[in-house]
Amino acid sequence: MISVALMGHGVVGSGVAEILYTHKQKLFAAIGEEIDLKHILDLREFPDSPFADRFTKDFNVIADDIEVRVVVETMGGLHPAYEFVKECLSRGKSVVTSNKELVAAYGAELLSIASQQSANFLFEASVGGGIPIIRPINQCLVANNVSEIAGILNGTTNFILTKMFYEGMGFDEALKLAQELGYAERNPEADVEGHDACRKICILASLAFGKHIYPDAVHTEGITKITAADVAYAESWGGVIKLIGSVKKLGRDCIDIIVAPMFVPSHSQLSSIDDVFNGIMVRGDCTGDVVFYGKGAGKLPTASAVVADVVDCIKHLKTRKYLSWADSDNSSVLPYEQSVRAMYVRGVADDAAAAYDEAKAVFGEIHRLSRENAPQGELAFITEPMEFRCFEKRLAEVKSLKAESVIRIGDL
Repeated sequence: MISVALMGHGVVGSGVAEILYTHKQKLFAAIGEEIDLKHILDLREFPDSPFADRFTKDFNVIADDIEVRVVVETMGGLHPAYEFVKECLSRGKSVVTSNKELVAAYGAELLSIASQQSANFLFEASVGGGIPIIRPINQCLVANNVSEIAGILNGTTNFILTKMFYEGMGFDEALKLAQELGYAERNPEADVEGHDACRKICILASLAFGKHIYPDAVHTEGITKITAADVAYAESWGGVIKLIGSVKKLGRDCIDIIVAPMFVPSHSQLSSIDDVFNGIMVRGDCTGDVVFYGKGAGKLPTASAVVADVVDCIKHLKTRKYLSWADSDNSSVLPYEQSVRAMYVRGVADDAAAAYDEAKAVFGEIHRLSRENAPQGELAFITEPMEFRCFEKRLAEVKSLKAESVIRIGDL
């Protein structure tokens, strides 16, 4: 029998406990031993839980129990999750987490401690919920040189944009619906401002390219400024708008990483991923494009990935899985002003035709877009690819146009 402890009995944590309880025979068949959920750390009371007698409010009960070999962290947030996980690893206990904020902020340090203690620190559920992505990149695609990862990494924003595209909702209306359905929190900032997607693309970039990429080094934009007009222009262009987390290797020690809304062409596999689903494209030199698709959140999908990591830890109690990356100072991150992309611009002018001529004179070749019922004086166009700092400089030179929206064009 292998003793396991659980820290946090919220949505995901209760799902982990449920799977360990209802899939006991399945898990026994997979590892040849019974998993005993010995302790559950939470400040609340759960008298109706089948594990009611396992609850504790004292972290030291878990830390001091030498029988506990694997600890699951589903508390969320940075503190005290970081301190608790660090202590468990330092005592040689393997740790499984679904906490993307923790991994994005402290992944390099915690992986290093795990290595020193011959323990494992696994976090499959931190990106994509129940979608397998960490393990495939680390194992299945190990023979590839990964050149790019791009994806829809947040189900809440994808749901909102889907409603705006197919049902003509405004942002505020779509957000309210997402909150009513339980897809968005009362305070949705982490989702709609792109912070959640940023943490996830940082984890994937760190894993793929071997150096820890910290979220504060990544230029991040959300979807709060996207309007119905932008959605209509994306459709007339031949695509949709998605919040994309993207990282591309440019050279030996340089990566281009960003989180931002992008026009995604209809031929891209990411364009048809709608509602709360996530999709992650990994571009390898041997496999080409591989896309991972599924529900990126939810109680049981995420808990399923957590339990899979628990099983992996149990199978490797006496050996360590190779999963690590080096710490870094973020010097490999290309300044976003130097990133090269085509750009969409929407604005208003007293004379749209004259503004178009001026924009063409400044930018060179541009592609003008149209939409039904566009107000008089509205102008929208796509530029050729250029550095973002060059784009901003040229846009400022188009004096007759008041720009209201600027969105990147995704080469996906």
